[in-house]
Amino acid sequence: MSRKIKLIWDFRGPAAAKTAEHHEIHLKEYIVIEKLPLNITGFKIINDMHATAFMVVTDENMIQVRDALKPHRGEVYIE
Repeated sequence: MSRKIKLIWDFRGPAAAKTAEHHEIHLKEYIVIEKLPLNITGFKIINDMHATAFMVVTDENMIQVRDALKPHRGEVYIE
């Protein structure tokens, strides 16, 4: 079993929560278009001025997705 990597996009400002929520829609669309093996996405509101959107990919797909979508950061995903 390969490692799972959580790719994260940070959004800041008064519209951060709505932007992160909307970004998740595009991440789901990308998964369908590229036929990626995992379908784990989400968004998290950190506070009034900071929110994140994320998607989980396998090690094998990480470079392809990273280069195409340019996440701000990543971390090993633990379920």
